[in-house]
Amino acid sequence: MFKTAASPQDSMILQLVPIVTQACEILREEYQRYCAGDAFNVEEKADHSPVTQADFRANAYIASELAKISDLPLLSEEGEQDGRQNWQRFWLLDPLDGTKEFLHKRPEFTINLSLVDGSETVFAVLAIPGEQTLYFCPEQGLPLKFNYQQAQWYRYAAPEHQRGVQIGLSQSSQNKPKYAEYLDELAALTEFSVYKAGSAYKFCMMLEDRVDIYPRFHPTCEWDTSAGQCLIERIGGGLVDFKGRPFLYNQRDTLLNGGFMAYKNAEMKEIAMQALALMQKRH
Repeated sequence: MFKTAASPQDSMILQLVPIVTQACEILREEYQRYCAGDAFNVEEKADHSPVTQADFRANAYIASELAKISDLPLLSEEGEQDGRQNWQRFWLLDPLDGTKEFLHKRPEFTINLSLVDGSETVFAVLAIPGEQTLYFCPEQGLPLKFNYQQAQWYRYAAPEHQRGVQIGLSQSSQNKPKYAEYLDELAALTEFSVYKAGSAYKFCMMLEDRVDIYPRFHPTCEWDTSAGQCLIERIGGGLVDFKGRPFLYNQRDTLLNGGFMAYKNAEMKEIAMQALALMQKRH
């Protein structure tokens, strides 16, 4: 949850606010165009995932604007990825996370931008264009939220009471048996409700106290998780692989992630990993 706050003095945040705000407006315009049935270009990548004119337009804008304020390299889902093994400090970007949500006319897509130093994410932005809202994880301190329509800043504040456990699942999870298995094991440990949403939107909902555990059994890439991991780690949560190890970035030949458990706090981690252990014992 968040409480109203004064505008931050962090120079990186202040430089990025107009860039990410304009990128959100680009995606909002493209989304409205698509929903209105106007001519709209959708292509298929080599992995059969969709990419649209909105992805490319947002990517070009953000890449151009970042280059004006920073000389760091950019690793983007829609950009060149050569030479990344030599980068110590770089920007990691998904200009439209949740393209499938976008194409299903669900405004749960996000912009994911993070700053990676070594193998760890040290600064992050998650933006929800459909809600005109930006979430920032500064290099130090608690996450911030900015509603640019209202020009209002907020600072994260931990909720005083834990209400029922809420599990965040992807929209496509119902077609994948592992999620049903996991929920079966979880049901033996605690009562819970299910919250379905696409993309990194679920990480934002962890910050908003609407998701406690986010299990993932089908693939993501590093630009899908970096910003969200940074934000939820800062509030005492985390994102770990199935052996309990936090994700590291730009350390492998592939940018494809394995499965993970994301959780809001230590109590939720214990429940999440216990259910996973019970599930793994079955196999």
